[in-house]
Order: sequence, then structure tokens, then C-alpha cells
Amino acid sequence: MTTDGWVECRCGARHWGRSGAAGLLLTDGERVVLQHRAEWSHQGGTWGMPGGARHVDESAVAGALREAAEEAGIDGGHVRVFATSALTHPDWSYTTVLARTAPGLHVEATDAESLEVLWVPLAEVTDRPLLPAFEDAWPQLQAMLGVDLHVVVDAANVVGSRPDGWWRDRRGAAEKLIGGISALAEAGVPAGFADLHGERWWPTWHVVTEGAARGARHTTASTAVEIHEAPGEGDDAIAARAADLAAEAARVVVVTADRELRRRCESAGAAVVGPRTLLELLT
Repeated sequence: MTTDGWVECRCGARHWGRSGAAGLLLTDGERVVLQHRAEWSHQGGTWGMPGGARHVDESAVAGALREAAEEAGIDGGHVRVFATSALTHPDWSYTTVLARTAPGLHVEATDAESLEVLWVPLAEVTDRPLLPAFEDAWPQLQAMLGVDLHVVVDAANVVGSRPDGWWRDRRGAAEKLIGGISALAEAGVPAGFADLHGERWWPTWHVVTEGAARGARHTTASTAVEIHEAPGEGDDAIAARAADLAAEAARVVVVTADRELRRRCESAGAAVVGPRTLLELLT
């Protein structure tokens, strides 16, 4: 159900979308998709991202992907959402949904709201007359586009942090953890989890198992959850994984309470949080 219409906000401005609005900022690593807005539209002639009013009970992600399909012919099956950033007013909000795709995805203006839709090099975005709100948000959004977030989980340490009988079935306990992380991979984590800008992030998860927990799997495991079986000591596998990812310029967060492992991971350039930080998101 559409919610097209203006909101007379207590901030003193009028905003489009009675249930708020959302837009998709899509990148292929070197460029972003921008929409040249039709002259008749609000603030027409400027450039911004494909987007519009959200439907009733529609999530920001779903709304942004729908609008991008309607306005720019973007197939949501070829993009991976990795973060959101919300601009919140007293009576309205706009959520930017950041996503990645492989180079070569075709885009075009597919409705009357656009003069054109183009891939624009990151360095040339500010050369165009931008929608004022997008222009204000661009510096932070551009910084977010450069973040590739990965979370490495010390499964044994996280499972062992709760006295819930995990020692009776270590593999089963690990599979329960993987199931919870798979659900979290779909829902995303608060930006504060990784000390990042924005509202929510969807990282790639790396769950490292060892000992009796090797072979742990979960039927609902997300494609964003990778399971790594340590051939020897789990700490060595975790430290190596964190170092490899950090060397690739990824933003890496390791979940463990082990002090020596913390030191090794931080030396490699990763951030470290304790098991409670993750477990509180899983409850």
C-alpha cells in the first residue's frame, strides 16, 4: 500500500512519503548509481540516488530496492546490501541503503521521475548539482562506501562464556551459535557494534570452530556466514584469518575474551569485542 504524499514536519519543512522514504546508493567499488531528477519533481534537475516513499509496513531496505527497480531497472538479486544510514526528523525519516554489485550491471531511467540514471565515478559525484540533502550526507556516505566489514567469531570462546551445558555437546552448541549468527546476518548489527557511522551494517561473518566442534553446520546458515574449521589451535586460525582480512584493507572485528588472542588480533589491525557484545544481539 503506497503512502505517497507530503508530511508537514515539525522541523518546518515538507517531506515526501507519509511512512518515510528510502533510497539505494549502489556502488561497484569505483562508481555509484545516480539519478538525474526530472525537472517537474521536487528539487528537479538535481542529482541524487534512486528512491522514494516507503509503503506501509515496508522496511527501508525493501523500499529502497523496490524504488531502485522501478526508477533505474536495478535487479535486487544482483546487489548485496551492507549498511544503512538514517536521517531522522521529528515526523519523518529518510534511510539510505548502501549496497554493492559487480562491475557491469546495467542501469537506465525506467520511469518519468528521471531524466537519466548513470554510473558516476566517485571522484566526480560532487561535480554535479546534487540534491541538497544528498550533498550534505555525501561525505559520510562516501566514507561508508569504503568500508568492507568482517566479523571473526571465536566460537569456542563465545560458547564457553555461558554455563548452559555446552560441554555435553560441543558440536551442537556450536551449531546453535551458527544458527543465531545466521539470523543476525539477515537482520544486521547496530553500527556501534563495529564503531562505524550509519544505522545498521551487514558484515561477512567468519565462525572459527575447533576440537569437538569441528564439522558444525546449520541448516539455515546464511551465505554471509563462513565456517572455518581450525586444523590445529583455534587461536592460531582466528589470528591468521583476522590478519589476512586486515591486510586486504577490510574492517575486522574479532569476537573473543581471550587476552592473548586479543593482543595478536589487535596487533594485526583488527578491533576486538567480548562475547557478551555478540550474545546480547543474539538474545
